[in-house]
Amino acid sequence: MDLKDKNVIYSGGFGGIGLAGVREFLKSGAKYVTILDLNENKEVMLELKTSHPGAKIDYIPVDLTKKESITAAFKSAVEKMGHFDVLVNGCGICMDSEVDLTIQINLLGLIHSTLTALPYMDKSSGGRGGTILNISSVSGLEITPLFAIYAASKHGVTAFTRCMGDQIYFDRFGVRFLAICPGLTKTNLIKDNYLSTTFKFCQEIGKRYRHAIVQSAEECAKNMIKVIETGKNGGVYLLDLGNMDEIPYKRQWVVTYETH
Repeated sequence: MDLKDKNVIYSGGFGGIGLAGVREFLKSGAKYVTILDLNENKEVMLELKTSHPGAKIDYIPVDLTKKESITAAFKSAVEKMGHFDVLVNGCGICMDSEVDLTIQINLLGLIHSTLTALPYMDKSSGGRGGTILNISSVSGLEITPLFAIYAASKHGVTAFTRCMGDQIYFDRFGVRFLAICPGLTKTNLIKDNYLSTTFKFCQEIGKRYRHAIVQSAEECAKNMIKVIETGKNGGVYLLDLGNMDEIPYKRQWVVTYETH
């Protein structure tokens, strides 16, 4: 997908990877970018509008724990934008002590955002199709025992994306689904993340993450744009230490039908 003159909705656009991603969309020629987030960062909004005077940039509040807030946010976005070509579901928290909130934001909110967005994009109903990119995590590829709730939510994101990338959905909606799985990235999400372990007795072990090599949010965002430009429908991509690699999946099971 060529991003020049495209309309983009970025959920979580004020986060670490989110803000870097919004900047990359604008650098790639996006015409209209709407940021969905819980609270507005007015300083950032001013900086974005000043740096990219040729683009339209909006903010719409959304609370991903409330379905009605998601519905209202997309309705408002479409009223302003007319249509959107790309949706990035990028909101996420790592806070295993808050089980319900972690699942609500990382997984349920993402699912509801997707299901709310699809009718606007649906080619079979007069939409333009497009791309939905979901931000999962390396914890959505490999188990991370110290963060079991976070890992469960991100495995859900990866599985949901792969399911929605099935040909039966693409033939109907004309929407390509992609998932990116960032490795450890320098954002607030991993700052003192040892405090977010599933059990408190693991916090001391969790301090080892302080010594891990991490990528910058900018490195991750640049590769995210590459995935959107070149990724295949249903693809899952590891973005780690400045590299982009598609994850191969081997079929583990197929349904057996009765024969007559």
